[in-house]
Formats: sequence, structure tokens, C-alpha cells
Amino acid sequence: MFLGEYQHSIDEKGRLIIPSKFREALGTSFIATRGLDNCLFVYPMSEWSILEQKLKSLPLMKSDARAFTRFFFSGATECELDKQGRVNIPANLRDYAKLDKECMVLGVSGRVEIWSKSAWEGYYEQSEGAFNEIAEKLVDMDINF
Repeated sequence: MFLGEYQHSIDEKGRLIIPSKFREALGTSFIATRGLDNCLFVYPMSEWSILEQKLKSLPLMKSDARAFTRFFFSGATECELDKQGRVNIPANLRDYAKLDKECMVLGVSGRVEIWSKSAWEGYYEQSEGAFNEIAEKLVDMDINF
């Protein structure tokens, strides 16, 4: 499980340090793709396989299902850590998430999210006030805190 929030810088070659607490769980090879809310989602291979199977089961005849799987899979790339614990993020993914210098690397249960620092701060500020409302809605899904 991935937990926590870490700030790191992305270098001019597009390399980002992955927090040491995440490296073992990610393994030497993992998948990065476009995520929701203009961040990147990073999955260990085991989690990616589960997600891939679920997305494969979506009905091909539904345009929303086709659009989502196209968006999600076309942006996916297999990544590896270098000896310094860095990952080279492809330009198309850096552009999508607007990663330029300061980044936030978040642990979100079964995945890691990579955000531009400014986008994360904006999202956090906007969502912080709605946290209680969101929690109340989750109770309807049989999730109790």
C-alpha cells in the first residue's frame, strides 16, 4: 500500500526521484499513465494487471468505455527506476500533467500519483472544504470511517 505525500523536483531530462518508501512496492518495472484530474497514475505491475482485466471487461459497444480505455491505455508506458531511484517520465506524460519543476508524489493505496506542485496545491485547497461532504456520500457506499 502506498501512503504519504512527498515533494521532489523533476530535472531537465524528465527524471523524477521516486520516494524510497514507494520503490520496493513498485518494483523495478511499473506502468505510468494519464490519470484523472491532470495527474499521472503509477501502478505496480500486479495492480496494473488487475486494472487491465477490469477495463477489458467494459462493453466495447459503449462509446464512453471505448473513449476511456483509449485515453488510459494510449498514455500508458512501462517505466524503470535507475540506480538513483529516478524514473524518466516521457514528454507526453509530462505535458499532460504539466510537470515542469516542482512535483508532488502521492501514495494513494494501490497506486502512486504524480502531480505538478501547483496543480496539487490548487486541487487540495479546492477539495479540502468538501472533504466532509465527500465522506458523507461514501457512507452511502457502505464505507464507514
